[in-house]
Amino acid sequence: MGKGKNQHVVKHPDGWAVKGAGNSKATKVTKTQKEAADVGRGIAKNQKSELLIHGRNGRIREKDSHGNDPRNVKG
Repeated sequence: MGKGKNQHVVKHPDGWAVKGAGNSKATKVTKTQKEAADVGRGIAKNQKSELLIHGRNGRIREKDSHGNDPRNVKG
């Protein structure tokens, strides 16, 4: 896996939040899930980590890895 903290997009009272794994405070709060995902994706790419997008129910609905994945993976 990558070097940085995985980034999570989660529901927030003011919209959607981007949080680094293990952080209690949001890195950024946005109005829409898409905005939060875009912010989180940029951070995950920069840190070579993974973006995990949670649905309104709190369950992970999408993952986007930006780590050092092997290039020759079949599938």
